[in-house]
Amino acid sequence: PEARLTSPSGGNQQKCIIARWLRTKPAVLLLDDPTRGVDVGAKAELYRLMDQLCRDGIAIILTSSELPELLTVCDRILVLSEGRLTAEFSRGEATEQKILEAAV
Repeated sequence: PEARLTSPSGGNQQKCIIARWLRTKPAVLLLDDPTRGVDVGAKAELYRLMDQLCRDGIAIILTSSELPELLTVCDRILVLSEGRLTAEFSRGEATEQKILEAAV
C-alpha cells in the first residue's frame, strides 16, 4: 500500500531527494552539504549510501562546510578560493590544516 510522507526528518528528506535523482540513472551526482542539519544516525546512513553509489560506478561531487566530513568521505579534495582552484589533495595527503591554508 502507498503511504503519504507528510513531514520526514531532515535525513529522510535528503534520502528522498537523492532517491528521486537516482531514478534518472545519473553518471554523476552533485551533492551540496547533503548532511547539513541532519542527526548523526542519518549522516551515517547518507555516508553508507554515498559509498555504495561510488561502488556502483556513480561519481559524486560533494561540497561540504564540514572538513572532517570531507576528510572521511572524499577520495580527492579540491580547494577553491575566490573562484580559483588553489589546491588538490588525495585522501591520504589531505589534512584540515592543509585545506585551511589553501583556502586563505
